[in-house]
Amino acid sequence: MLGGSLAAQEPAASSFQFAVSGDSRNCGDIVMPAIADGVRKSGAEFYWHLGDFRAIYTFDEDMVPPAKLGLNTRPINVITYLTTAWPDFIAHQMAPFGTLPVFLGIGNHETIPPSTRDAWLLQFADWLGSPIIRAQRLKDDPADHKLRSYYHWMSHGVDFISLDNAGLEQFDATQLAWFHRVLQRDEASAEVRTIVVGMHAALPGSVGHSHSMSDSPQGDKSGREVYVALWHAESVAHKKVYVLASHSHFFMEAVYDTADWKGKVLPGWIVGTAGAVRYRLPPEAGPKQKAMTDVYGYLQATVASDGTISFAFHRLSVDDLLAANQGKYPEPLIRWCDSENKQ
Repeated sequence: MLGGSLAAQEPAASSFQFAVSGDSRNCGDIVMPAIADGVRKSGAEFYWHLGDFRAIYTFDEDMVPPAKLGLNTRPINVITYLTTAWPDFIAHQMAPFGTLPVFLGIGNHETIPPSTRDAWLLQFADWLGSPIIRAQRLKDDPADHKLRSYYHWMSHGVDFISLDNAGLEQFDATQLAWFHRVLQRDEASAEVRTIVVGMHAALPGSVGHSHSMSDSPQGDKSGREVYVALWHAESVAHKKVYVLASHSHFFMEAVYDTADWKGKVLPGWIVGTAGAVRYRLPPEAGPKQKAMTDVYGYLQATVASDGTISFAFHRLSVDDLLAANQGKYPEPLIRWCDSENKQ
C-alpha cells in the first residue's frame, strides 16, 4: 500500500512498531514476500525500504533464473527487462504488503543508466506523493509542490527522515539545506522527541566505510556534515537519534562505534538483507557489531512511549521463503536464493 494511510501525527504517548530493510535486487521477488508476511504478522505500522529494488545493470536471478538450474522459463531480452524491472518490483515485492503502508528510499541501482532519478520519481510517484508525505511537505512550506527523492513524515512524536545518497554527488547543497531546516524545526519542537534517519549508504566513518558515503569526496564531506548535525540534535537538543542504512548486503549494528566518531557515537544499523547478493563482512567488524551475512531478514523497531527505540533483527529461514512463495516460484530457485546468492 502507499505510504500514506497513517495519521498525520499520532499521539506521542502511544507505543508502536515499524520495520525496515533494503537491497532487494537479485532474489527480492522471493525474499520480500517472506519479509511482508513477517512484518504484517508483527503488528508493525509500516515498512521502510531503503533502496536498490532491482539490479538494472544485469538480470535479477528471480526474473532470469541461473542457467544451471535448468528451469523452463520464458526468455527475456534487455529491453524487456529494463521496461519491466520496476513494475516487477511493485507486483512481486510491494503487493504482498497489502494494506500496510510502505515508504520507499532510493538506492544507487535506481540511478544506474539507463535508469535515472527522474524516472524513479515518476515510477514511484504514488508512494513518494502519498497523503502523509504530501501533508508534511505542505505543512513545512505551503508553496512547496515539488516531488523529491528525499522527504520526511511524523508519527507518534517521531520524525522519520528519508534521505537520498544514491549518487556520488549527494548530499547536494539543496538537499543539505532542506535537511538542516527539518532538523532545526525538530530541535525547536517539544512534540518531536525522536529522530530516525534512513538512507541507502551509511554515513562516513562507519564500520565497513569502503562501501559507504566515504566512497566519494562529496559524499564524505556532506555525510559528515549530516552526522555532526544529528549529533547536535542528540547531545545539545536532547533528541533521541537513530540512523539506518542498507547498501552493504549484510546485517550490522553499532556501525558508528568507530575511531572516526569516538565520543560522538550515534546508534546506527546496516540492514541490506532483503534479497540482494550477500557480501562478505568487513574485517573491522567486531563483537559490538553482532554482524551477520548470508542472511535475509528485516529490522523490527519498537518505539516506547518515551520515544526510545529498541531494534531486533528478524532472520528468515528457507522454510519462511518456501512458505511465502509456495506455488509461485520453483523450489530449486528458492533454495538457490537461500544457499547460493552470495559472493
